[in-house]
Amino acid sequence: MNTSVRIPQGDDTMKVELTVKEIMALAGIKFNNNHNVGTSAKKKLQEAIEMHYHIEENRPLN
Repeated sequence: MNTSVRIPQGDDTMKVELTVKEIMALAGIKFNNNHNVGTSAKKKLQEAIEMHYHIEENRPLN
């Protein structure tokens, strides 16, 4: 089965400000004493995508 994903404006660029540690974590480097580095970077990317494409997530309230 061959499936393809199409992303509108997938070649557009956007800027997200990350720390060097966050970039390293996304590249696969492990920070044994701080697991929040990768989580923080992923959260920033997700928020940037949501803001750029005006995505409203239906998150349950805590």
